[in-house]
Amino acid sequence: MTLEKDLHADEQFYDDEGAGIHPDELQQHLHRVQSVLAHSHAAEAAADAPYSEISALVLPTPEHAAELRAQLDTLHPADIAYILEALPLEERRYVWNLVKANRDGDILLEVSDAVRESLIEVMAPHELKAAAETLDADELADLAPDLPPEIIEDVFKALSSDEREQLRAAMSYSEESVGALMDFDLLTVREDVSLEVVLRYLRRFDSFPDHTDKLFVIDREEHLVGILTLEMLLISDTDNKVQEVMHEPKVSFSPSDDAGDAVQAFERYDLVSAPVVDRSNKLIGRLTVADVVDFIREESDAEILNQAGLREEEDVFASVWDSVKNRWAWLAINMVTAFIASRVIGAFEGTIEQLVALAALMPIVAGIGGNSGNQTITMIVRAIAVGQVEQGALKRLIKKELGVALFNGIVWGGLLGVLAWWLYKSILLGVVMTSAMTLNLLLAACAGVMIPMLRQRLGTDPAIGSSVLITALTDSGGFFIFLGLATLFLI
Repeated sequence: MTLEKDLHADEQFYDDEGAGIHPDELQQHLHRVQSVLAHSHAAEAAADAPYSEISALVLPTPEHAAELRAQLDTLHPADIAYILEALPLEERRYVWNLVKANRDGDILLEVSDAVRESLIEVMAPHELKAAAETLDADELADLAPDLPPEIIEDVFKALSSDEREQLRAAMSYSEESVGALMDFDLLTVREDVSLEVVLRYLRRFDSFPDHTDKLFVIDREEHLVGILTLEMLLISDTDNKVQEVMHEPKVSFSPSDDAGDAVQAFERYDLVSAPVVDRSNKLIGRLTVADVVDFIREESDAEILNQAGLREEEDVFASVWDSVKNRWAWLAINMVTAFIASRVIGAFEGTIEQLVALAALMPIVAGIGGNSGNQTITMIVRAIAVGQVEQGALKRLIKKELGVALFNGIVWGGLLGVLAWWLYKSILLGVVMTSAMTLNLLLAACAGVMIPMLRQRLGTDPAIGSSVLITALTDSGGFFIFLGLATLFLI
């Protein structure tokens, strides 16, 4: 019977780091921090100091600093991370300097990548090393890409041989793999001991690894042979052997497995933790629901940013130049597509001059087409993300979406056609409106399926810039279809 890693009470409980709090209370803490900083500015200004210098330096009085430090000491690292992300750069750095040094590593793991960079920039090498040394191997692997190589090298030398091997393993896996998410804190027992022995052994520890719902049963070569849930441990006769009450795990993972597949398994089987084994079935780590939730959140954030054409998560208080670099690429593409749409309109300038009503109606065709296309793209991207759609389903999906678009085009396009007829007293204009709406919805349906599917086939993220592309296509296509039909039948 073994414990994979010795546990420390100060790493598992938050008596000195604050417990989780209600979101409303967290907002109150944020407002209190902002209020203290604002009062500090006012106090300095009253002393005839230039306000512009105060805003840049952010130098609260010793009393204010003590108040902030005492408040931060009561909060969980995740709550401090939230506060730091909500503060402008200079104030963030000042508050960061008030945090206890032994909590730096935990907080750096909680903040967003962009904010983490801003904090690391102001930390001295010895501070970075001290922060990294407080982390477990799996946590250090998450932080390593943002740390200077010399810091990682120094920390690596200070690790034990087992921790070095764990760090090498964690850093060798892709960010989208189970190996990058797994942790090495887990409880293991032998199958040939009694439950009474297991209970006596577990009582020796002050705490268990987070999200411990089961013990992993291994043989002498550390191969996984089963799991012993805490429920079975507590309700079974203590004279029973572990092998008599253990059972097969619902699922186990390889470190090379796709993290998205693991997420689906956790959802499907309502897992709290699951073993990670190598090719020889040797237990090397575990995946917990906390790791899965973090991955889901990161993927969700990335998808939202990608759909907006942003290359990476952006600090809302970042410098102008950093924000420009993050946003310019898809804005440039959007400018080109907008110019193309304007040229389409320009090509029908004579038609619009003869029938001014077209200028009022054509944005409706383009706007509804873009909305419909974004609905389709969102559905397809999500289906791809959860593994419900393969390339072989392309024709079936297009056929289905064309049916939906045709129905919506006839119903809603027909309604808009009637309104156009009523407003402008022209039956032909109403027919053109209905036809253009239907054709643009059909175009949006095809594009909404094909854009993400094609990007997936090319090995790129289906969500990146998808809304920009579909909007460009339905704008240009909608203008061309509507004005083209108007030229043919109304002029």
